Amino acid sequence: VQLQASGGGLVQAGGSLRLSCAAFGITIANRAMAWYRQAPGKGRELVATVTRESTTNYADSVKDRFTISRDNAINMAYLQMNNVKPEDTGVYFCYADRGIPAMHDYWGQGTQVTVSS
Repeated sequence: VQLQASGGGLVQAGGSLRLSCAAFGITIANRAMAWYRQAPGKGRELVATVTRESTTNYADSVKDRFTISRDNAINMAYLQMNNVKPEDTGVYFCYADRGIPAMHDYWGQGTQVTVSS
């Protein structure tokens, strides 16, 4: 089982990035998906979640700038990041919860996002 995050990179403030999370060995349709991030020297924080029913929630710091989405047909989740800020810099991790019925949860390996001012 693997969650493979990609799409990170270096972007200027005000720019955009799209992160992708590909799931292998699990079906995401019965799981909530989320993106977390970890800035240098800080703990991991929740950025956005999308439920099995595609209800979304966002951290206040990214609301109206980031959009989380999912495509169950191809077992993918996404994070569209617009109007990025230097404080968005960090390693971004995708996460699949235990699902229904409850199984193991999974973390992706992380993708680095660096926003220059």
